[in-house]
Amino acid sequence: MTALTLFDLVIRSMRKNIKHYYLYFFALILSVVLYFVFATLQHDPSVVERSGGSMGAGFKAAGILLLFIAGIFIVYANAIFLKRRSREIGLYQLIGLTKGSVSRLLIIENSLLSAGALAIGIGIGILVSRVFLLLLMKLVGFDGFIEVEFSTVAVIQTVIVFLGIIILTSIQMIVAVYRNTLLGLFNADKKGEHPKKPKAFRSAFLAILGIALIAFGYWLSGHMMNALLFINMIVVLATTILGTYLLFRVAISWLLYQIRKRKQGHLGLYNSLSLAPLMHRMKGNANSLTIITVLSAMTLTMLAGMYSLYYSTDKETRLILPFDFMLHDFRNEDGEATLERFVGELDNQNISYTYTPIEVLRLDGRFFEEGTLTKLIPETFPANIVNGEQLQRAGMDFEVPDSGTAYYYDATLYWQMKTVAVPFNVKMSDANTELNMRITKVGEGNVLNPLLGTQIVVNGEFYKELKAQFLNDESSSRIANAYAINVQDRDQLAEATAIFKRINKENNKFGYAYYSQYVSAMEDSGLLIFISGFLGLVFLISTGSILYFKQMTEAEQERSTYATLRQLGFTVQDIMRGIVRKQVFVFGLPLLIGLLHSIFAIKAASFLFMSDITLPASIAMGIYALIYLVFAFLTVGYYRKTVKAAL
Repeated sequence: MTALTLFDLVIRSMRKNIKHYYLYFFALILSVVLYFVFATLQHDPSVVERSGGSMGAGFKAAGILLLFIAGIFIVYANAIFLKRRSREIGLYQLIGLTKGSVSRLLIIENSLLSAGALAIGIGIGILVSRVFLLLLMKLVGFDGFIEVEFSTVAVIQTVIVFLGIIILTSIQMIVAVYRNTLLGLFNADKKGEHPKKPKAFRSAFLAILGIALIAFGYWLSGHMMNALLFINMIVVLATTILGTYLLFRVAISWLLYQIRKRKQGHLGLYNSLSLAPLMHRMKGNANSLTIITVLSAMTLTMLAGMYSLYYSTDKETRLILPFDFMLHDFRNEDGEATLERFVGELDNQNISYTYTPIEVLRLDGRFFEEGTLTKLIPETFPANIVNGEQLQRAGMDFEVPDSGTAYYYDATLYWQMKTVAVPFNVKMSDANTELNMRITKVGEGNVLNPLLGTQIVVNGEFYKELKAQFLNDESSSRIANAYAINVQDRDQLAEATAIFKRINKENNKFGYAYYSQYVSAMEDSGLLIFISGFLGLVFLISTGSILYFKQMTEAEQERSTYATLRQLGFTVQDIMRGIVRKQVFVFGLPLLIGLLHSIFAIKAASFLFMSDITLPASIAMGIYALIYLVFAFLTVGYYRKTVKAAL
């Protein structure tokens, strides 16, 4: 056979299978586009310059993750296509083609398809790179015009990476051709499971074990905050994965068998089209459904977590830095002199502001009640005692504690302290005096811009008592002053921050500015939501496509069944009711369990946030579920076409 004839077979085969390839081809193009865009942004000099190199490193790491996701998807999808085309491969060998010729045919076809996706993907990537850049700049809060440059390095990097994937899938095709016999190729699509009666005790034990492992993982996810945090995370992951596998492999198989047993084998039309195919493929589906469920949960957790981080950046930053600016005398610095220069500059620039001095009493604190704390919290801490009434005069809106009690604030320890039961006692001391103080509330964030240590808020009367008890001529240094400044016109905040940073740098002073921290946090969280969003999209399309391909294969295998049912007088609508039931299981159950896993994972990760993340997490999960369900509708549409064409 001449090379031309072999090439003709390739073209004919591609035309024949194009209806099966379009979603795979689209996902492949999308992977190329996103990888090329990430590579372009990784090497773009303007992006690297504006971010100080941090974004370049982020896109490099994202590119590796994207490559990993895309590689697994392509190899898995290719395996499904090879199995589906087993009869076609067998026919090629039956008409006289050697295994080597069949392998070359498949490799040429795979190379043409991949090269087309690579060329189209890079072309689209060049066109949309600026759109992605503008989106990134919007997310991180960068202003101004940035022109993305064409990157030859990004093109070469993308070509090399996807060339490696093409080689990998080509090897996969060669192995598939050489390791299968001719008889095996013709019978590949007839392979199925023959459901056996499950052993009652074994099935019950494993099913209960699977549910118990998931329940234990959920419980442990809410009790991880101790010295074994890393080990707890591994245990939660392991128990959830194993429990999910046992749920699909044993518990659901047992449930399906019980349904068939109760009906004494007479399933009827709808159950025959839904339950029976699931029972005959449950062993093979258990692995893929487990992987898709667990990875969906991990992706959902990543997306919900990153969006929550981005969504709450402003509130979280404000909880850490409640005032726009703060100068102090805590390190034997002349904070008042720096303050005078700063407010003088603000006056010169006609920037309106409010200014409030806040007195702070600095003592040594100690937790002394057993069981109050986790092992991660130090027993001793520097305590900054603040008069809550002064904070109210500075513009903070919160309730002042009762006399003799106190509120505890420390943004760095809040993720641990919020689990501590109140009230609890702490011991305040200096070199000569000790006092037991009752903490009745652990507050979110800080009441002063970050200081060295914990902030304890008391009312004015109690503050005077503490000063009288602890202060003398030798301990006068324990009193310090903080100077809180808020800019009234928020449009002038950036200008005021620039003045603040310049004065601090010139005077070698130490101060805290809300806007600087907010901009830095927005850059980090914006980059994370940008990367996680597109990685999540690739994963979502990949997993949805895999389920879609598997259902396409099953639809083709069951075509003769649909033809028989049509000949017996059943309508398309009758048959589709049973098929829809099956798709509810195939798509709905992994999504439902994945959502449940991610809810507990987000709940466990909520210690990272001081603010409520229910809304942003719900939005992220809702969008993910909607896109995921699109593949279910596509699958139902394909089945409908198959049923209509079966007669």
